[in-house]
Amino acid sequence: MKQLVVISGKGGTGKTTMTASLACLAKGEMVVADCDVDAPDLHLILRPEIRETHDFLGLQTATIDSDKCTMCGECEKACRFDAIHNFQVDPRSCEGCKVCTIVCPSEAVAMVERTSGHAFVSETRVGTMVHADLFPGEEASGKLVTMVRELAFKVAEKEKKDLILIDGSPGIGCPVIASITGTDLALVMTEPSISGAHDLERILGVTKHFGVKALVCVNKYDLNLEMTEEIDGLCREMGVNLAGNLPFDPGVVEAMVSGKTLVEVEGPVGQAITSVWDRIRANL
Repeated sequence: MKQLVVISGKGGTGKTTMTASLACLAKGEMVVADCDVDAPDLHLILRPEIRETHDFLGLQTATIDSDKCTMCGECEKACRFDAIHNFQVDPRSCEGCKVCTIVCPSEAVAMVERTSGHAFVSETRVGTMVHADLFPGEEASGKLVTMVRELAFKVAEKEKKDLILIDGSPGIGCPVIASITGTDLALVMTEPSISGAHDLERILGVTKHFGVKALVCVNKYDLNLEMTEEIDGLCREMGVNLAGNLPFDPGVVEAMVSGKTLVEVEGPVGQAITSVWDRIRANL
């Protein structure tokens, strides 16, 4: 089973739009996983119908046993997040640091798991999709990414699919690392701008560090041909091949508004994505 992840060094480069189009081209062959759990939006295009819901247990929260509590106040003094008042814990303020469990002389404080979000297995017009919803203000998004990937792997095994297509998080942080680790190929989306080239170099450094083979795709390349050439040169210096370039097309907005992928509508971008898909298959 192969795993393809679509990532970008910055947001707004067309990562999710590309993932949705590739999912449409690979219809019937893959399971798609939305691992951009902090700001998921793949569902806006694929419109999943949920068939399974799984609780995500993120950070732990402190709780005080009133029967054991001697009301000494040591826990409230030690809490740097001002989460304990009147010998009760405010779960919205608790950061799960466990200091209160250490300073409590009567062992009245314990840590309990709390539900920080949900992961879903859903049906879409292109096949099964695994995605997630992280509650506002919650952390441990990298842990939720891992949960989504594990669910996707189980579903792919059950459905006997040969490919898991992952929509990764933008940037180079923990959710990105959780998205790319152990994958067979990363398609890195970028744009022809100074910030695009800078962030591309950073994310390619991450893929190299984790031993993940990468291909680069430049979105809206014809808006700045000079910068596109610079990105091409950067890729050659780093030993990374280009998967292709996507032209600027005002029709993309219309496709997104109608909830369609770019390969489901006529246009030059859809044709270019089909060519990118052919290069991806040759490298998987």
